[in-house]
Amino acid sequence: MAAAAPSATGQADLPPLVVKHRGPLLFAVMAAMVMQMLDTTIANVALPHMQASLSATQETISWVLTSYVLASAVTLPLAGWLVDTFGIRRVFISSVVMFTAASILCGLAQSLEQIVFFRVLQGLGGAFLSPLAQTIMLDTSTPAERPRMMGIFTQGVMLGPIAGPVLGGYITENVSWRWVFFINVPIGICAVIALLALLPQTPRRERRFDVFGWVLIALAVSTLQLMLDRGAQKDWFGSGEIVAYAVIAAVAFWMAIVHLVTADHPLFPAALFRDGNYVASLGLYFLVGMVMMAVLALLPGLLQGIYGFPAIDAGWLLAPRGLGMLLSITLFGRFINRFDPRISLAIGLFLAGWSLWLMAGWTPNMPMRPIFLTGMLQGLGLSFTFIPMNLIAFATLPPQLRADAAGMTNLFRNIGSSIGIAVCTVLLARNIQINHAELGARLTAMSVPFDINRLDTFGPVGDAALGVADGLVNQQAAMISYLNDFLMMAIACWAAIPVLFFLRAGKQAPGAPPPDADMGH
Repeated sequence: MAAAAPSATGQADLPPLVVKHRGPLLFAVMAAMVMQMLDTTIANVALPHMQASLSATQETISWVLTSYVLASAVTLPLAGWLVDTFGIRRVFISSVVMFTAASILCGLAQSLEQIVFFRVLQGLGGAFLSPLAQTIMLDTSTPAERPRMMGIFTQGVMLGPIAGPVLGGYITENVSWRWVFFINVPIGICAVIALLALLPQTPRRERRFDVFGWVLIALAVSTLQLMLDRGAQKDWFGSGEIVAYAVIAAVAFWMAIVHLVTADHPLFPAALFRDGNYVASLGLYFLVGMVMMAVLALLPGLLQGIYGFPAIDAGWLLAPRGLGMLLSITLFGRFINRFDPRISLAIGLFLAGWSLWLMAGWTPNMPMRPIFLTGMLQGLGLSFTFIPMNLIAFATLPPQLRADAAGMTNLFRNIGSSIGIAVCTVLLARNIQINHAELGARLTAMSVPFDINRLDTFGPVGDAALGVADGLVNQQAAMISYLNDFLMMAIACWAAIPVLFFLRAGKQAPGAPPPDADMGH
């Protein structure tokens, strides 16, 4: 099936890729992407059940997650080259088929070695689903439609970390951990059938594969991910393994940058890095991934450990973020493109920072209402952040660069997410120890209505009293640590706002091809 080409006179009213039955096509594309985004978090809840079933240790079972992330990170930079070489239809459909088949194999796995290998295959297939879904949505929409399309895309991106823990917990508790993977099968099959019927082929062009550049980027990203994933287990830089990962990652990143700048045919086209808006947007993707994904990683522990909510209820309390995004996109999506995207992005970062600042004022004993309202506010801020961020990133890029650009932005968002989660987790653990020591030092005979030094004379009753006191100190120490993390992330959001106004307002770069011209892939 060939894509129709817009006429020269109708470029302003026609998208670069004209398709029949666009609605069903985009539904299938989004279903495939949401399937992959859910899988990034849905397996987390099932890990204890997998550990018992597969006779794994707590350390080795973590490779079920690490193998998937590493495979995706290593493969993601290839998106642009694959689309240019084989066309987006073949790459996207092959990715869905591979992801679905690997999901079946993961559900059937009988040993740790098998499931880790199958998760690698799943990561290889799933790596391209998000960036290519974004590329298809951009290419099949006009400039006026893109804010709404990016709003829908953003909802899909956020659905994984929001709904994944809820769905994973429900399936694991009521069915089996294997259905965490089997649930992908009907979605994948339906998506493949629809894509075969509806997704057109795009023009292909010869493009030399930069093997050395890909090896450097893959080595840098994989060692960085290993350092972040295993750092907490290995006491960070007190371990030779983590130091080795850090050195290799730093050297590989530096060599990759030099190679991308000097190579005649680099893995990522040099035109991407000559676009100031796009380069600045990479920093924004990194920041948003670092802050927002870290929040979603911290909240389940806070809601379950401090407030005592069951896992499924804690998952439902993350849902207001999705609701806030849905309401915002429904009410304001059609108007966002009428404003300077820098202003919309500044509003989004301000609202996201405000929600985090409100979260920094939470107390251990409070009703559910503040949790719900801050979630709604954060969802509103996310919609005003992601939509203009995508518009700024792609506004001045010609269509043939979109697959490369989408792969790079997803890579930066993922790296930011990994770093943000690692940093916040380290700070949380460190601050809990510090706060516990400081609060415990204040429990003296002068600060409580009984003599602490004589509690041991009361036997089991005294031990129970000491246990209650220690539990309260632990709770307060953890609560203060969570609040410090939220405050730090609020400051990071607000600190980024002044930088936005150094960007161009999405106008065409001098000498660049028109961003909406039909230039193929």
